[in-house]
Amino acid sequence: MKTIIKIAWRNVWRNKLRSTVVITSIALGLWGGLFVMSLVLGLNEQRMNGAVNSYLSHLQIHNPEYIKNQKIKFSLQEAGAAKKFLVTDKRIKAFAERVSSTGIGATSSGSQGIQILGIDPESEKKVTSVFENIKEGAYFDKGKKNSIVVGKKLADKLKLKLKSKILLTFQDIDKNIISVQFKVRGIYKTGSSRFDEATVFVRKQELLKHLANGEEIHEIVALCNSIEEAEPVSKDLQRLLKKDLSQTWVEISPDLGYAQQMMSQVVYIFMLIILIALSFSIINTMLMAVLERKKEIGMLMSIGMNKKNLFAMIAFETVFISLVATPAGMITAYITITYFGANGIDLSVVAEGLESLGIGAMVFPFLPNSLYLNITFLTVIVSFLSSLLPARRALKLNPSEAVRSL
Repeated sequence: MKTIIKIAWRNVWRNKLRSTVVITSIALGLWGGLFVMSLVLGLNEQRMNGAVNSYLSHLQIHNPEYIKNQKIKFSLQEAGAAKKFLVTDKRIKAFAERVSSTGIGATSSGSQGIQILGIDPESEKKVTSVFENIKEGAYFDKGKKNSIVVGKKLADKLKLKLKSKILLTFQDIDKNIISVQFKVRGIYKTGSSRFDEATVFVRKQELLKHLANGEEIHEIVALCNSIEEAEPVSKDLQRLLKKDLSQTWVEISPDLGYAQQMMSQVVYIFMLIILIALSFSIINTMLMAVLERKKEIGMLMSIGMNKKNLFAMIAFETVFISLVATPAGMITAYITITYFGANGIDLSVVAEGLESLGIGAMVFPFLPNSLYLNITFLTVIVSFLSSLLPARRALKLNPSEAVRSL
């Protein structure tokens, strides 16, 4: 078998130009495919992280009836038990309480339906990143009453600036229409223009003063030490709660969760399509090699090379081509993805479209290390399968006729 391997390796380089072209095409195909998929994964990862960091967090607790229709009367029924669990569980990094209401924000320039979130600014800082995305003003100056933080998209639409006034109209717990004027103290901009246009933040106590009597809480959001801990923590919390509902970010936003689950499968499907396309190049090259060496193969069969060894020689030649091309493609892809993963790719030309999907203008390609190894194995397998047709063609040769061929 060692002799067969040596012959196969030498045969690869007998026609250096042809082998180099095939190796280069495989390497470029792998590099291009992996880079495109890293870009797709980076976009999806950024969209998911943007949603989780901006408003979803890792898990949320609601009254089940509030989830159905978001009426403010459906506040949490077991807030005390939930907070006690979150304080004592070591898997929880931080949590925050929110009062929530839908309403209308209006200025002299127009009006917009919005989600009003009443928060404790210090607690909210620990679970979301909105305060890090303040572009103008501050994230709730101390001592300044009726302050509001709005998104850049909403500010542009309603022509709001710092210290501008916006009238919030909403229903209180008794279904009375309440209108309250707030002054803009901060303008934020996340990667999602939809969120920026539809969500405003005010202090929890100031909203409660007009919304309801008491300490009604509509949701508690919590951040775990890692996103992988969200599901087990939510399940443990749900076993404790009898009236309220604990949900992970995947349950709250199933489209994000589904996209996250599907991405790894999409990578393999996409790369398999590329490899199948490249396999035709390999098949064509090896068929040409077999036909060019028809007389030589006939002589080898005449002096005793059996079909098993002949098949192995053709298969090894094909696999050797992939073994040279694959590391070159993988290393090039790894270097490229690592570089742009650290520095990002500026897609500001299509920033508006990306932001409508919840993605920022700077995209950071991302590819899990496990995929490099798995795609390598997949490439070798496809290369071996590509050798079957040329090997079958060689096995069908008649030795006596082959040795007499030109």
